Amino acid sequence: MKHAGTLFLLFVLFFLPVIVLLLTGLSPGWRFPDVWPDTFSLQSITYLNVHQKQLVMSIGSSFFFSLLTVVVTFFMCLFPSAAFARTEFSGKALLEGLLLTPALMPPMTFAMGLHFVFIRFSLTENLMGVVIVLAMFSYPYMFRALVAGFQAMGEAYGICARNLGASTLSIVFRVELPLLVPAIVAGGSVVFLVAFSEYFIVFLIGGGSVPSFTGTLFPLLSSSNRSLAAILTLLFLLIPIVLFLLVDKVLFAVYRKKGMV
Repeated sequence: MKHAGTLFLLFVLFFLPVIVLLLTGLSPGWRFPDVWPDTFSLQSITYLNVHQKQLVMSIGSSFFFSLLTVVVTFFMCLFPSAAFARTEFSGKALLEGLLLTPALMPPMTFAMGLHFVFIRFSLTENLMGVVIVLAMFSYPYMFRALVAGFQAMGEAYGICARNLGASTLSIVFRVELPLLVPAIVAGGSVVFLVAFSEYFIVFLIGGGSVPSFTGTLFPLLSSSNRSLAAILTLLFLLIPIVLFLLVDKVLFAVYRKKGMV
């Protein structure tokens, strides 16, 4: 096969670790240096079934504040990214670097500086504070995707709509936003992953009052229950994959209905 080497490398990098996690989750007694588990057990799955209420609550909370973060970052970046993509001025590269700084900073450094400010404004230990700090940390991904989307789209569609009498809001919501859907999905996917997988910021600002899936998973990673940690890690991998496949199917159906594919 022409791409056999590439497929094998992808298998080693992505599927082999998943197989190891699955074996670890089904074999509580699997320890080094055993190459293969001696026994298999459904103990971890039974534990999850017993504590499914707590698990569903943590997953639902993480899913909810991650989606809220996507929405907040989108509205934060929509008009600034349009202006940034269509305007040339001196110092633009420097300003872009400053705007992208939160994505380059370690989460601990970023959150510790904001924690005291959030306490003063009563934004700790609640959902609003968690969403705001996650949006401040992850907005560069949405901003960069929207800038690229506006640059690729150009201004011709907006000019044509304006010449036909469309208002500014009509141009934004009926002309430009449909064309920006790929950029929105690209930026939103990264923002969702960053928010969904973040532990330290959510724990620090949420103060334990905002449940999260990472708050359930991370303590288990350093515990002796490697089997349960492996099963939760597989679930952690599965949720974004299912979400992105669902988004892909929905977008494909919408584009197909409009005759765009």
